[in-house]
Amino acid sequence: MKKHLFYTFLLLFISFSFVGFSQTRKELENRRKKLNREIEKVNTLLFKTEKKKSNALDDLKDINQKITVRERLIETIELEIKELSKEIKQNEKKITSYNKNLTALKADYADMVFKSYKSKSHQSKTMFLLSSESFYQAYKRIKYIEQYKDFRKKQGEKIITQTNLIEKSNDSLTKKKDEKKRLIGQEKKQQDYIEGDKKNQEDLVSQIKKQESKYKKQLQDKIKEEKRVAKKLDKIIRAAIAKANKAKKGKAKKDELLLNAAEKSLKANFEQNKGRLPWPLNGLITRKFGVQPHPTFKGISINSTGLHIRGKKGDKAKSVFNGKVLAIQLLSKGRKSVLIQHGDYITAYNNLKEIYVKKGDVVKTGTVLGQIFTDKVTGKSNLIFILYKNTNPLNPSDWIANK
Repeated sequence: MKKHLFYTFLLLFISFSFVGFSQTRKELENRRKKLNREIEKVNTLLFKTEKKKSNALDDLKDINQKITVRERLIETIELEIKELSKEIKQNEKKITSYNKNLTALKADYADMVFKSYKSKSHQSKTMFLLSSESFYQAYKRIKYIEQYKDFRKKQGEKIITQTNLIEKSNDSLTKKKDEKKRLIGQEKKQQDYIEGDKKNQEDLVSQIKKQESKYKKQLQDKIKEEKRVAKKLDKIIRAAIAKANKAKKGKAKKDELLLNAAEKSLKANFEQNKGRLPWPLNGLITRKFGVQPHPTFKGISINSTGLHIRGKKGDKAKSVFNGKVLAIQLLSKGRKSVLIQHGDYITAYNNLKEIYVKKGDVVKTGTVLGQIFTDKVTGKSNLIFILYKNTNPLNPSDWIANK
């Protein structure tokens, strides 16, 4: 009995351990699938756009992003292989335990059958009962014979169950080994791809170094232009807040929206959806929020007030939440911006070619606001998505859903 309980607890422990491994590997599998989708987007949105002229600095940024995603994918595959190796080892231990248990069960059963064959015929059973000294003893002997038969039957069933467990475990082990082999093949393929990407990366770095002053000036001009646009947008928001507050009763703090009951409710709903807001564009983030050192030129940093999201030619920007069009602004080179108010939160959709809404319009989540501008030379279609709390820029990545 104690031996039986020991095996039961052992099998339960192994089962729970296996569940833990499965959950960890399931997360890694989902991450691998997500990274594969991201690589598909990188290839489609960064490397398959039609462009009239190539810029080594932009191309290097794109190839760096591609390499980063591939490295994350390789790392994930390696972790998945590691978890699979643990599961394979655990399966092998489980099969060894099952086989040991089966051998013991078969030995017990064989011994039982042999003894039964030697000492139990119909006559011996009858003599066994008739030799009883009392009715009570005869009754006890009948019960013993029945229990012995039942025990033999259960032992036979245990052998069948144990055999089935071994067969299933062997099948599972084979599948895991095949899966591990497939993942190793995937990793090898990604390693080959990354070698090619790194060769292109080296060529681009060499090209940039030959004309460093030219590319550095281009970058600095671009940073100045972005600062000018950010300053202009900040001025527009402050003016729009002041104008909106004038139409309401009450005293507002400087550069803070005065909210009525409906706007307070909208603000609360917006905050409740933090981390779950839809993307304004189904694309790829090519620049994150905040101050980031330039990957090529030391001492130069880029301050991004929002997310740069790459889309395809003809893509349209959509409102991430219910709100009202606070302002529409012409920025530079014919590019436009739409500002949507959500209580005292404001979302800005910059770099639009066409606008489909007007100031004062009430919009819903998913309302199409305008078409994204596509650069005729580079072929790039970038939406710059910014989120403010009054006039303070926030990190949009904290608010949109994690794909």
